[in-house]
Amino acid sequence: MDVQLQELIDKIKKDGVATAESSAAAIVSDAEKKAAAIIAEAEEKAAGIVSNAKVETARMEKASIDAIGQAGRNLLISFRDGVVAELDSLIKTEVAKAYDASLLKKLIPETVKAWAANVNTDDLAILVPEKSLSELETAFKSALKAEIDKGLVVKADSSVQSGFRIGTKDGAAFYDFSSEAVADLFAAYLNPVVANILKEAAK
Repeated sequence: MDVQLQELIDKIKKDGVATAESSAAAIVSDAEKKAAAIIAEAEEKAAGIVSNAKVETARMEKASIDAIGQAGRNLLISFRDGVVAELDSLIKTEVAKAYDASLLKKLIPETVKAWAANVNTDDLAILVPEKSLSELETAFKSALKAEIDKGLVVKADSSVQSGFRIGTKDGAAFYDFSSEAVADLFAAYLNPVVANILKEAAK
């Protein structure tokens, strides 16, 4: 009886140990699988973070390069506009200086005579700056006596600051020789040239 009891106890121990070892092995295996899954997931997340960081870094680098390029273009445009504005101002100033009374005394009679070859002088009007009217009228009395006798009119125009305009009395046709108009003609030619020089220099 004792022998059988002992055998039963030994069998229970043996079975219990085997069961415990099997359970332990299952637990360890499950833990290893879970650990491997966690590591794989962590590695995947880490790879995703690194990939996103590379993409973001590349995006930021491109954005920085684009911003620097745009800033450079803006600086060149601002510089070009400044040069063109300075040139416009210089042209206007110098043309206005050139249109002094002595030049107008020579230029206007020559222009009137050239115009009169195609248009009746009785329909002509000369518009001059208000400040120059008195002096020019005196000079034209002899230089343009024949044309004035035929109806040529010399009068002041507040819109003409320097230079003159010549045209029909009704204003239907005229040539603008004001300093502003002549300066605009020079600027229209020079500004694209200057812009192109600056563009070439920036390459």
